[in-house]
Amino acid sequence: MYSVVTVRDVVRIPPKEFGEPIEKAALIHLRKSSENVLDRDIGLMISVIGIDEIGQGRLMPGDGATYHTVEYEVLVFKPVRGEIVEGNVVELMDFGAFIRMGPLDGLCHVSQICDDFITQDPKGNTLLGKETQRTLSEGDQVRARITSISFESGNRSGKLGLTMRQPFLGKIGPDVSWIEEDVESARGESKKEKKKK
Repeated sequence: MYSVVTVRDVVRIPPKEFGEPIEKAALIHLRKSSENVLDRDIGLMISVIGIDEIGQGRLMPGDGATYHTVEYEVLVFKPVRGEIVEGNVVELMDFGAFIRMGPLDGLCHVSQICDDFITQDPKGNTLLGKETQRTLSEGDQVRARITSISFESGNRSGKLGLTMRQPFLGKIGPDVSWIEEDVESARGESKKEKKKK
Protein backbone atom coordinates (compact mmCIF):
# COMPACT_ATOMS: atom_id res chain seq x y z
CA MET A 1 0.00 0.00 0.00
CA TYR A 2 1.32 3.43 -0.93
CA SER A 3 1.11 6.24 1.60
CA VAL A 4 2.75 9.51 2.59
CA VAL A 5 4.52 9.32 5.95
CA THR A 6 6.05 12.07 8.09
CA VAL A 7 9.54 11.16 9.34
CA ARG A 8 11.64 12.90 11.98
CA ASP A 9 15.42 12.57 11.63
CA VAL A 10 18.72 14.47 11.75
CA VAL A 11 20.46 15.67 8.60
CA ARG A 12 24.16 16.64 8.33
CA ILE A 13 24.99 19.73 6.25
CA PRO A 14 28.72 19.92 5.36
CA PRO A 15 30.56 23.29 5.51
CA LYS A 16 30.93 23.54 1.71
CA GLU A 17 27.11 23.92 1.47
CA PHE A 18 26.71 26.69 4.05
CA GLY A 19 26.11 29.27 1.29
CA GLU A 20 23.13 27.33 -0.09
CA PRO A 21 19.58 27.71 1.26
CA ILE A 22 19.37 25.29 4.20
CA GLU A 23 16.17 23.59 2.94
CA LYS A 24 17.72 22.88 -0.46
CA ALA A 25 20.92 21.39 1.03
CA ALA A 26 18.92 19.32 3.54
CA LEU A 27 16.60 17.99 0.83
CA ILE A 28 19.54 16.84 -1.30
CA HIS A 29 21.09 14.93 1.63
CA LEU A 30 17.76 13.44 2.72
CA ARG A 31 17.12 12.14 -0.79
CA LYS A 32 20.58 10.53 -0.89
CA SER A 33 20.19 8.88 2.50
CA SER A 34 16.49 7.96 2.50
CA GLU A 35 15.27 7.14 -0.99
CA ASN A 36 15.18 3.44 -1.94
CA VAL A 37 15.81 2.44 1.67
CA LEU A 38 13.72 -0.27 3.27
CA ASP A 39 12.73 0.38 6.86
CA ARG A 40 11.03 -2.35 8.88
CA ASP A 41 8.52 0.08 10.44
CA ILE A 42 7.90 2.50 7.58
CA GLY A 43 8.31 0.32 4.47
CA LEU A 44 10.23 1.11 1.29
CA MET A 45 10.90 4.84 1.13
CA ILE A 46 10.41 5.68 -2.53
CA SER A 47 10.78 9.46 -2.61
CA VAL A 48 11.32 12.37 -0.24
CA ILE A 49 8.48 14.78 -1.07
CA GLY A 50 9.50 17.79 0.96
CA ILE A 51 10.63 19.21 4.29
CA ASP A 52 7.95 20.36 6.75
CA GLU A 53 10.24 21.69 9.47
CA ILE A 54 13.98 22.14 9.91
CA GLY A 55 15.53 22.93 13.27
CA GLN A 56 18.44 25.11 14.20
CA GLY A 57 21.84 23.57 13.45
CA ARG A 58 24.13 22.10 16.11
CA LEU A 59 27.86 21.60 15.98
CA MET A 60 29.60 18.40 16.99
CA PRO A 61 33.18 18.40 18.33
CA GLY A 62 35.68 17.50 15.60
CA ASP A 63 33.21 18.03 12.74
CA GLY A 64 32.68 21.32 10.92
CA ALA A 65 29.24 20.34 9.65
CA THR A 66 25.92 21.37 11.19
CA TYR A 67 23.35 18.84 12.33
CA HIS A 68 19.68 19.77 11.96
CA THR A 69 16.59 18.03 13.27
CA VAL A 70 14.18 17.72 10.32
CA GLU A 71 10.62 16.63 9.82
CA TYR A 72 9.92 15.60 6.25
CA GLU A 73 7.37 13.72 4.15
CA VAL A 74 8.19 10.53 2.29
CA LEU A 75 6.20 8.49 -0.23
CA VAL A 76 6.42 4.88 0.97
CA PHE A 77 5.30 1.45 -0.19
CA LYS A 78 4.46 -0.79 2.74
CA PRO A 79 2.88 -4.13 1.90
CA VAL A 80 0.25 -5.40 4.32
CA ARG A 81 -0.33 -9.08 5.09
CA GLY A 82 -3.62 -10.12 3.48
CA GLU A 83 -3.56 -7.26 0.95
CA ILE A 84 -4.52 -8.12 -2.63
CA VAL A 85 -2.03 -6.79 -5.18
CA GLU A 86 -1.59 -6.90 -8.92
CA GLY A 87 1.73 -7.32 -10.66
CA ASN A 88 3.64 -8.89 -13.53
CA VAL A 89 5.56 -12.16 -13.59
CA VAL A 90 9.20 -11.18 -14.04
CA GLU A 91 10.93 -14.54 -13.58
CA LEU A 92 9.95 -18.21 -13.48
CA MET A 93 11.84 -20.91 -11.63
CA ASP A 94 11.03 -24.55 -11.00
CA PHE A 95 10.07 -23.59 -7.42
CA GLY A 96 7.80 -20.63 -8.27
CA ALA A 97 7.21 -17.28 -9.90
CA PHE A 98 8.68 -13.90 -8.98
CA ILE A 99 6.06 -11.18 -9.30
CA ARG A 100 6.84 -7.46 -9.46
CA MET A 101 4.33 -5.30 -7.58
CA GLY A 102 5.46 -1.74 -8.06
CA PRO A 103 8.83 -1.22 -6.38
CA LEU A 104 9.15 -4.69 -4.79
CA ASP A 105 9.12 -8.32 -5.97
CA GLY A 106 7.37 -11.20 -4.25
CA LEU A 107 7.61 -14.97 -4.62
CA CYS A 108 4.62 -17.16 -5.34
CA HIS A 109 5.77 -20.71 -4.59
CA VAL A 110 4.56 -23.43 -6.98
CA SER A 111 2.35 -24.81 -4.20
CA GLN A 112 0.59 -21.42 -4.06
CA ILE A 113 0.07 -20.78 -7.80
CA CYS A 114 -3.13 -22.79 -8.20
CA ASP A 115 -4.86 -25.82 -6.74
CA ASP A 116 -3.07 -28.22 -9.08
CA PHE A 117 0.25 -29.98 -9.56
CA ILE A 118 2.55 -27.48 -11.28
CA THR A 119 5.46 -28.39 -13.54
CA GLN A 120 7.89 -26.26 -15.50
CA ASP A 121 8.06 -26.85 -19.24
CA PRO A 122 11.42 -28.11 -20.61
CA LYS A 123 12.33 -24.69 -22.00
CA GLY A 124 11.77 -23.12 -18.58
CA ASN A 125 9.57 -20.24 -19.71
CA THR A 126 6.16 -21.53 -18.58
CA LEU A 127 4.66 -23.16 -15.49
CA LEU A 128 1.82 -25.57 -16.29
CA GLY A 129 -0.99 -27.04 -14.17
CA LYS A 130 -1.32 -30.80 -14.77
CA GLU A 131 -5.12 -31.09 -14.57
CA THR A 132 -6.33 -27.52 -15.12
CA GLN A 133 -3.88 -26.82 -17.98
CA ARG A 134 -3.48 -23.30 -16.58
CA THR A 135 -0.22 -21.72 -17.73
CA LEU A 136 1.87 -18.95 -16.26
CA SER A 137 4.57 -17.22 -18.31
CA GLU A 138 6.94 -14.30 -17.87
CA GLY A 139 5.13 -11.03 -18.55
CA ASP A 140 1.71 -12.35 -17.45
CA GLN A 141 -0.31 -10.00 -15.28
CA VAL A 142 -1.59 -11.59 -12.07
CA ARG A 143 -3.62 -10.81 -8.97
CA ALA A 144 -2.26 -12.27 -5.71
CA ARG A 145 -2.61 -11.98 -1.94
CA ILE A 146 0.35 -11.17 0.31
CA THR A 147 0.76 -14.00 2.84
CA SER A 148 4.10 -13.23 4.48
CA ILE A 149 6.40 -10.25 4.90
CA SER A 150 10.02 -10.35 6.05
CA PHE A 151 11.92 -7.06 6.02
CA GLU A 152 15.38 -6.21 7.23
CA SER A 153 16.10 -2.51 7.59
CA GLY A 154 18.63 -1.17 5.09
CA ASN A 155 18.75 -1.19 1.31
CA ARG A 156 15.92 -2.95 -0.55
CA SER A 157 16.30 -6.36 1.10
CA GLY A 158 13.04 -8.02 1.97
CA LYS A 159 10.91 -11.02 1.15
CA LEU A 160 7.24 -11.13 0.25
CA GLY A 161 5.34 -14.39 0.08
CA LEU A 162 2.33 -14.52 -2.24
CA THR A 163 -0.56 -16.87 -2.98
CA MET A 164 -2.88 -17.21 -5.97
CA ARG A 165 -4.62 -20.40 -4.78
CA GLN A 166 -7.66 -18.66 -3.36
CA PRO A 167 -10.73 -18.06 -5.53
CA PHE A 168 -10.69 -15.00 -7.79
CA LEU A 169 -6.89 -14.71 -7.73
CA GLY A 170 -4.42 -15.64 -10.46
CA LYS A 171 -3.68 -14.73 -14.04
CA ILE A 172 -5.62 -11.82 -15.51
CA GLY A 173 -5.61 -10.57 -19.04
CA PRO A 174 -7.57 -10.13 -22.23
CA ASP A 175 -6.96 -13.63 -23.59
CA VAL A 176 -7.09 -15.90 -20.54
CA SER A 177 -8.26 -14.98 -17.08
CA TRP A 178 -8.27 -17.48 -14.24
CA ILE A 179 -10.52 -15.07 -12.35
CA GLU A 180 -13.17 -15.12 -15.11
CA GLU A 181 -12.98 -18.92 -15.08
CA ASP A 182 -13.52 -18.89 -11.29
CA VAL A 183 -16.52 -16.55 -11.66
CA GLU A 184 -18.03 -18.77 -14.35
CA SER A 185 -17.42 -21.83 -12.20
CA ALA A 186 -19.08 -20.13 -9.21
CA ARG A 187 -22.12 -19.36 -11.39
CA GLY A 188 -22.23 -22.98 -12.55
CA GLU A 189 -21.30 -22.17 -16.14
CA SER A 190 -18.79 -24.23 -18.07
CA LYS A 191 -16.82 -23.35 -21.19
CA LYS A 192 -19.16 -25.51 -23.30
CA GLU A 193 -22.25 -23.72 -22.00
CA LYS A 194 -20.66 -20.35 -22.66
CA LYS A 195 -19.88 -21.27 -26.29
CA LYS A 196 -23.55 -22.28 -26.88
CA LYS A 197 -24.79 -18.81 -25.79
